[in-house]
Amino acid sequence: MTINCKGKLIDFQRPKIMGIVNLTTDSFYSGSRFADSGEGILLETVGKMLADGADFIDIGAYSTRPGADDVPVELEMQRVVSAVSHLCREFPEVLISVDTFRAAVADAAILEGAALINDVTAGLGDSAMFDVIAKHQVPYVMMHMRGTPKTMTQLNQYDDLIGEVLTYFSERIAAARALGINDLILDPGFGFAKNVDQNFMMLQRFADFKIAGLPLLAGISRKSMIYKTLGTTADQALNGTTFLHAFALQGGANILRVHDVKEAVEAVSLFEKLQL
Repeated sequence: MTINCKGKLIDFQRPKIMGIVNLTTDSFYSGSRFADSGEGILLETVGKMLADGADFIDIGAYSTRPGADDVPVELEMQRVVSAVSHLCREFPEVLISVDTFRAAVADAAILEGAALINDVTAGLGDSAMFDVIAKHQVPYVMMHMRGTPKTMTQLNQYDDLIGEVLTYFSERIAAARALGINDLILDPGFGFAKNVDQNFMMLQRFADFKIAGLPLLAGISRKSMIYKTLGTTADQALNGTTFLHAFALQGGANILRVHDVKEAVEAVSLFEKLQL
């Protein structure tokens, strides 16, 4: 499997690491919040992630934690475009993923140098998103969710969780292909309209999503499925995150979206050693 990022062919023979940078004060994990940190802290943080082995940097300015408030499009746009501009100038080879469901934000970020778009709504949050992706032909992460961050915790009733997520993806993939979108990545959406038990079931059956024949992204870093199970907090969930990353890799994860790059890179290295 490969994707084309700004003319560079990225293959997934080795799982990739996507480092999280949240340009918001509302992220569930305090260690990833950089909204008011200033350009210097942002560059220092991303520089360390790249030095630690991050393949992608995922920038978002719209919190999608359960119950999160809406963010005005103007504020999201300003934060994202400014960050992408600064990072591309400082790190010319960086591959930036922009976490947004708004087509206008995606379009502006790509023009500023972003390499891919990560959309938690798989194009359902903004009907113009697929047109933007098709126009620029950038890789596109499609995630499964229901409702919005404010409502999704009440929308976790499924007759067949895995089957319904796969059906959702089949419909979204068909819609994207109809517009000529080439590079698609699937994210089952841990924590998005799924409770703790459903998240663990989805991780146990992560390999089922390989049936789509597309790269798979696992976003479980420091999430509530870990800290609620252990009776701790997001700040104390690194050990649990690393442990569950091993299961995601075993299930076929091609990208780990993480807060802690160094530890995720080490997990991939150890996992690869087991495959020899």
